[in-house]
Order: sequence, then C-alpha cells, then structure tokens
Amino acid sequence: MTVTEVFRRRAEPAAALAGEAGTIAAACHAMAARFHRGGRLFTFGTGGAATDAQHVAVEFVHPVIVGKRALPALSLTGDVATLTGVGAGAGFDEIFAHQLRCFGGPDDMALGISPDGRCGSVRRALATARDLGMLTVALAGGDGGELAGAADHLVTVPSADPRVVKEVHVTAYHVLWELVHVFLEQPDVLTGEDGA
Repeated sequence: MTVTEVFRRRAEPAAALAGEAGTIAAACHAMAARFHRGGRLFTFGTGGAATDAQHVAVEFVHPVIVGKRALPALSLTGDVATLTGVGAGAGFDEIFAHQLRCFGGPDDMALGISPDGRCGSVRRALATARDLGMLTVALAGGDGGELAGAADHLVTVPSADPRVVKEVHVTAYHVLWELVHVFLEQPDVLTGEDGA
C-alpha cells in the first residue's frame, strides 16, 4: 500500500458525495419542513455508527456555529439499560424500533446509519418509523445493502471500506445539518409537502 493509494481510496468516495447532492438537498428540505412543524429527529446505528448517531444528535441540539438554532434531536444509542433490556427481551433487531414506537410520531424523523447497509436493527427501525408516518433518512455504504428502498432518502458512499464510509458519512451529516438550517432560514419554502 502506498501513500497515494491511501488517499485515492478516500478521494473517489468523497467526490461521489457531490453526486448525491439532489438526494441530500431533498432530505434536508423534508427535514427542515418537519422541524418547522415541531418534529423531532431520532438517530441510531450500531458499533461505530452509534457514535455517529450521537454526533448527529448533538450537532442539532447544540450547534457549534453561533447564531444557529438548536433543534430537537435524540440519539437512541445512549441508554444502555433500554438497549440491553429490549435486546434481551425482544431481540437485538428491536432495540431502536421499540424506542421509536414509544417516542416517535408522524411529524418526526428517523435517521439510521449503517456502514454496509446490512444492520438489522437499523433496517427494522426504519421500517417502524415508516409505519409511524415518520420521515426516514439513511446513510449507508457500498450499494446501500438492505437499506436500499428502506428509507425515503438514502445517501450511499460507494466504498466497501468501513473506515472510508465512516469518514464520508461525517461529511454527509455535517452537510445535512447545514442545509437543514439553510432551509429553516427561508420558511417560505417550507410550507409545501415535504415528500414524506
């Protein structure tokens, strides 16, 4: 492995994110419309994606850019007692879906993160969110795996390397946060249907 190869493996998937601009903008418009109506964002993922879900939630709740509005977001990955209790009782695939059934409603949003798109608990949560009428957004890698078709808006990173996928996901959710605020600063564009 050369230094050039290490950077090349990251450059192509990062550049491909620009090709997802339409999908990302549509997701952000829909999210902003939900926030505008009082909706809340629930984030989730397992393993390293669990910390990404927490990162997304804190970006919305506690913006680091002065003057940006705090928005209601909660990561479903942080409550160990709930995660292990639901996992032991109903199975690991239910750890997020169960929480969404308790906390989520039709004005809310669910954002699932799975580097390979094959995480059962993320897939199940997105299906539950849809059943509840929530807007669903997913970040995945490769070809989207089992999340292809499971979310209203799916952003994929075309790489099989989980490290590269995670790195590009960080950029993707920072862009999500930023564009949601761009739309919220123009409330006249939020009065129509949000596509959910």
